[in-house]
Amino acid sequence: MLAEADWLERRAAHERRVRRWTEPHVRRRALGEKHPVLDFLFTYYSHRPAHLERWHPGVGVALAGPRAEEYLRWKAYRRTPQGVAVSTELPESRVRTAEFVRGLLRATASRPPRLACFGLHEWAMVYRQPEEQVRHVGWPLRLGPQGTDAVVESQKVVCGHYDAFRFFTEPARPLNTLSPSREGQLAMEQPGCLHATMDLFKWAYKLDPYTPSELVADCFELALEVRALDMRASPYDLSELGYSPVRIETAEGRKDYAALQADFARRAAPLRTRLIEVCDRLLG
Repeated sequence: MLAEADWLERRAAHERRVRRWTEPHVRRRALGEKHPVLDFLFTYYSHRPAHLERWHPGVGVALAGPRAEEYLRWKAYRRTPQGVAVSTELPESRVRTAEFVRGLLRATASRPPRLACFGLHEWAMVYRQPEEQVRHVGWPLRLGPQGTDAVVESQKVVCGHYDAFRFFTEPARPLNTLSPSREGQLAMEQPGCLHATMDLFKWAYKLDPYTPSELVADCFELALEVRALDMRASPYDLSELGYSPVRIETAEGRKDYAALQADFARRAAPLRTRLIEVCDRLLG
């Protein structure tokens, strides 16, 4: 049980923390501006800024005090002898979500990280595509269209993440040595994948409001760092925004990328464990 003063302090701290990211995004959106790195977690994923700002204590925590009644407007919350808390009597749809997330995260955690993709998925997304049709139009390709294509053709493409692979251009798809699919996700997901690490944010908010909001924010913050590497290693020149390139077209750049990738895998592991524990509490 959390005393009212304690949970109000935690809620305020969470709001201050996430508004560092939500408020600039909302301002850019109002001005019609786009940022290829910082906007990604709000545009690719479906968790709105206002939802990220909203604080929940998570499963197993009761909120004491009269202001806890505010939380009863959400149907997951119930009055208990200890205070207001989320119910562990989940609708069937939420049970299925928790079961899927737990199974996927356990499978991912059981495998060693693979570190040989070198971020080529972003290159494969613009392979043999006219510049005016690239995903981040307005940002130049560091090596130009022909140089970008040459990098894809000279390297071994080993993308195992379906949600990256599905954005490959048609000419790039046959170059991938793996065949990721939605149905095969459980069998292929591995902790070295940058997208698997970013997706921890997705799994955290998919379990909202049962996930403690501090954990959602932890996953978001790590995903934002991962996204920065994702775009630094991409074919785009984002130096104007302060992102120095990781030149994966060189041996030194690939070595740097793999080292950063391994560090992200290490940092993601405890977050994955905490999300599995949330699922365990929900499913019994």
